[in-house]
Amino acid sequence: MASSKAVLRSDAAVSLLESDKTLRASTALVSHLKSEAEKKVANAAKKDLLADDDDAGSLGETPVFVTFTTKRHLTESRNLKPTKIPTPFPIEIDSEKGICLIVADPQRHYKNLVADPEFPDDLRKNVSRIIDFGKLKKKYSAYENQRALYAEHDIFLGDTRIINRLPGLLGKTFYKSQKKRPVPIEIQARIPKSAGKRVKPTKGETNSCTAVQLSGEIKRAVAAALVNLSPSTNHAVKIGYASWKPEELAANAEKVVSVMVNKLIPGGRKNIRSIYLKGPETIALPIYLTDELWMDKEKDVVGDDSEKAKALSAAEKANIGKKRKSLEGTTEEVEPAPKKSKKTKLAKLLESNDDKLDKEIAERKAALKKQKKAAKKALDV
Repeated sequence: MASSKAVLRSDAAVSLLESDKTLRASTALVSHLKSEAEKKVANAAKKDLLADDDDAGSLGETPVFVTFTTKRHLTESRNLKPTKIPTPFPIEIDSEKGICLIVADPQRHYKNLVADPEFPDDLRKNVSRIIDFGKLKKKYSAYENQRALYAEHDIFLGDTRIINRLPGLLGKTFYKSQKKRPVPIEIQARIPKSAGKRVKPTKGETNSCTAVQLSGEIKRAVAAALVNLSPSTNHAVKIGYASWKPEELAANAEKVVSVMVNKLIPGGRKNIRSIYLKGPETIALPIYLTDELWMDKEKDVVGDDSEKAKALSAAEKANIGKKRKSLEGTTEEVEPAPKKSKKTKLAKLLESNDDKLDKEIAERKAALKKQKKAAKKALDV
């Protein structure tokens, strides 16, 4: 269960969401997920003797999401680096989940930090592996090895210095879904300034934080809600699990909405069309619906007779039969314009009458003879 603590609701979230409505939605969603889990266990052909009776249907593993529908795309390009949102109640609280820490070279220095007495013992048990970028590139360039690494650990954390290089190395094994994408953490020490300029570190010295700072970064990254921005109008953020109390889910939902509206969504609340709470396979329960369909009606709504609409229709016609690049970088096939096949032409020729064809040929030959005679007379004169 998530730890209980006093929650301070932000003014921005309260002004956008109604606290009572959010709490009612989370209560209804949790009760529905629990009843569905109980039905699933009751209808099971064989009862699992190792299953926990208090957590029927693995409610502790059933996520709850807050989903946003916006009027315009949040970004122009896909961002593969998750954005962290601190929540009142930690998202990941399972002490048995293994953490893989991907760091800059050398990995021995960071292994010593984790083994330091100042590093918390309970967190040290969760850090199952530490690997630097050089070793990762050498050992896990093959697809099979990447699949094995993906299955061995539950959470992956990446040093901010090498986080942007991981998508090219780990590929679709890690970045096809959002489940185990490496989360960026800041584990390098802040370089002090002298006379307004940063002091260059000496050669051979590893620029890293202390053991206490490293443990704090790991805890904050694991506890935060993660947002993966993409060029889309629909985004989902995990705010907890079905085994939590409705009050905890409501508090996390309001915090996530506050940060999304104030920092991550361009245009703020004007760009939001609707906000929902939902489970993996449940209907979406609305907690906010806007009255305005458009962010800027003059720009977003285009008349049929306007020049912009004509330009768009002309561009669509010009793209018929051509390939276009999708947002993922792959080419998508567009249905080509229908072409007349050679078979249809041959069939039409066979269907035509031979007598008519001979008659047309004879008439053309006669016309050509007349033209030739007329040309000769003109030359003789």
